Amino acid sequence: MLITLVAVALLAFYVAWNLGANDVANAMGTSVGSKAVTLKQALIIAGVLEFTGAVLFGHEVTETLATKIANPVLFAATPQIFVVGMITVLISCGVWLQIATSRGLPVSSSHAVVGAIAGFSWVALGVGAIDWSSIGLITIGWVLTPLISGAIAALFYSQIKHWILDQPNQVVQLQEWIPWLSTALLGIFGVIVLPSLTQPLTNFVIEQIGFTIPAYDIPLLTGAVATVGLTIISWRQLQQTQKIFLTSQSPIPSDALSLSLAQPLVQKCPQSPIPNPVERLFGRFQLLSACFVAFAHGSNDVGNAIAPLAAIVYINRTGSVPTDGITIPIWILILGGAGIVGGLAVWGKKVIATIGENIIALQPSSGFCAELATATTILIASRLGLPVSTSHALVGGVVGIGLVQNIKSIKFQTLKGIAAAWLITIPVSAVLSAAIFSIARILFL
Repeated sequence: MLITLVAVALLAFYVAWNLGANDVANAMGTSVGSKAVTLKQALIIAGVLEFTGAVLFGHEVTETLATKIANPVLFAATPQIFVVGMITVLISCGVWLQIATSRGLPVSSSHAVVGAIAGFSWVALGVGAIDWSSIGLITIGWVLTPLISGAIAALFYSQIKHWILDQPNQVVQLQEWIPWLSTALLGIFGVIVLPSLTQPLTNFVIEQIGFTIPAYDIPLLTGAVATVGLTIISWRQLQQTQKIFLTSQSPIPSDALSLSLAQPLVQKCPQSPIPNPVERLFGRFQLLSACFVAFAHGSNDVGNAIAPLAAIVYINRTGSVPTDGITIPIWILILGGAGIVGGLAVWGKKVIATIGENIIALQPSSGFCAELATATTILIASRLGLPVSTSHALVGGVVGIGLVQNIKSIKFQTLKGIAAAWLITIPVSAVLSAAIFSIARILFL
């Protein structure tokens, strides 16, 4: 059994590797495409945040996938069939994600896992072994996610375009809007991340100090302080960037004193791929939004890679199939996080290029709106209990931006390939899993 666990752990790492190569590009693709960060910077930032999110907050989705989709009660008498089935899930998902990544196609790892679980369950115990209500929710999420994200991105970008980008004095307008942009950014992501991050501090205040406070007081206070801080820092950065930009546009002074004062400013400008002060500030906002998306994605999607491993470890320890919530060992979360980071670093470039460069040409302002829309869509869907795909949300957001800019700017040939990959992910992973399980059952059961 130890050899089996080691083999399954390697398979889970393989799936996490492919998941990192494909899905993590969702968080950083638009930032790279808009030149807000370099590819190397994106890989480092996403790697750190994806790993942190996976290790600290990846257990919930893992529990759900390990005990839902397939009806575990039906496998109670034959746990060995469930183990073989989960192994086939890992193999089929890893293979499909690698194929999609090699072609630069962003697909949903959630859909791949669900399709694979459904495929082996059908072959093992018949159609009744599948939780069709979960499949229905995923289908609804697949249809609605890009539509909602596209609408939100179009709304955000149209307002920014109207009130800031199309105004004669963009800098003055941006100065007035910075507090609202800071509130929108930290408000949306704060709702996703801060309650979990500040929960240990809340527990300490209540249990150790004996001071009873409402659950959301510390997250709200943290978010408010962060918003004020981001606003003040952004104002200063905008002023500094504007001075650099104006100095680089003006003739170099002739006298030696003025030349010595202006020279440091002139030297800094060619280093930035975004000389416009407004777009440079939006680049910083976009980097923050990408960081939060990466953290949230790590906490959400790591379960797609390690849920089968967690289920098998549970069966090995207890001798029974998990039918309710299970405890996820920390080493499994670390394994998944490490696999995600490795796959992103080695294979993530193609999907980043597809999302960030091959749908429409992005500026930091438009990339920021796409990522803000993605996060908003994920939050709304989570509140409604609908499963979501980060790939679908971000592609929808980018298309929404393109509709506001100019519909002719959208590269529909790229979208056709992405849509085709979306459509076939569930059936392909299901068929792969069913075929592999059928062979495994003949050989090993």
